[in-house]
Amino acid sequence: MSATIDPENTLLLELDSGVVTIELLPDLAPKHVERIKALATAGFYNGTPFHRVIDGFMAQGGDPTGTGTGGSEHPDLPAEFTPPAKAKFVRGVCGMARTNNPNSANSQFFIMFAPAPSLDGQYTIWGRVAEGMDLVDKIKRGQGPNGLAREPDRVKSMRVGTSAATPAEGAAEGVDSTPAADA
Repeated sequence: MSATIDPENTLLLELDSGVVTIELLPDLAPKHVERIKALATAGFYNGTPFHRVIDGFMAQGGDPTGTGTGGSEHPDLPAEFTPPAKAKFVRGVCGMARTNNPNSANSQFFIMFAPAPSLDGQYTIWGRVAEGMDLVDKIKRGQGPNGLAREPDRVKSMRVGTSAATPAEGAAEGVDSTPAADA
């Protein structure tokens, strides 16, 4: 990855603890990146909870209902699964959540805390944390096997923006183009 990220392919995720810079990966998932950018620009994600957060796995958000069943008014997206040889679900990768239907991603996304090879080639990778993974690590964990969060942390704002970020220590590494995961 270059020393700077294209501002048009940078997502700034503001949490209570600070701002996370996410590099968008349109070469891996152009339709998903377009959707994330459109929803962020419209303010869709502002105030939405991280409703499902599993320690050692991932933090999931992007559902305005906070139930894991909500989405945007836009139609679901066709799968854009990345071949594992090109990108894997590792720490810092951002992916799209979906149901059992591979073509059901809409607005929900997740950020990986750790590698999850079982997701490789099964979910769409649309971005990776370039800076602020330490802030993602602070997201309140949920309870039980499904990681449902009570009084969850929320997205303060999410917007397309500028950044001169380089991959932070502990951020997604070893990914040819983009990391992401969903559950």
